[in-house]
Amino acid sequence: MSPILTDSSLDFISHSAEQTTRLGTRLGELLRPGDLICLEGGLGAGKTAMAAGIARGWGAVEPVSSPTFVLVHEHTRLSDSTRLHHVDCYRLSGVDELWTIGFDDIISGRDIVVIEWPERIAEALPGERLWIRIEVIEATRRLLWFEATGDRYRELLEAFRHSLAGGR
Repeated sequence: MSPILTDSSLDFISHSAEQTTRLGTRLGELLRPGDLICLEGGLGAGKTAMAAGIARGWGAVEPVSSPTFVLVHEHTRLSDSTRLHHVDCYRLSGVDELWTIGFDDIISGRDIVVIEWPERIAEALPGERLWIRIEVIEATRRLLWFEATGDRYRELLEAFRHSLAGGR
């Protein structure tokens, strides 16, 4: 069942990992310092494909890979000193471990933060964010549900909708 859509939500069906990456690219083009993107979904759902697209659209110099064993990958771009932190919380046993990876600095609002498995640390996250839930429908099809909390993220979601409709 699809959620009821509002100005704070959007759902989309992706038909391939490449399409999920392209959606992420569109979103990444719209990000600005301080943005927090949360990617929820089971193993193999497409979180890292979405994160790779976000980083590409944002302008990351290095390609994105799953940070599962490193927990945090930091990406840079040539245009400015802003960084993109790609955080994977899969291996964290709880919120207490967040502080050992310097999460307070990561989430400080100066950079872009993309978090995989955010539901594991939800109580430590700011209330304002863009949450993307990715659900497997079939082998190559995914339901992506975007939920914006806060004015900045409603604005971001509206710009993303416009981008998907062909506007730039």
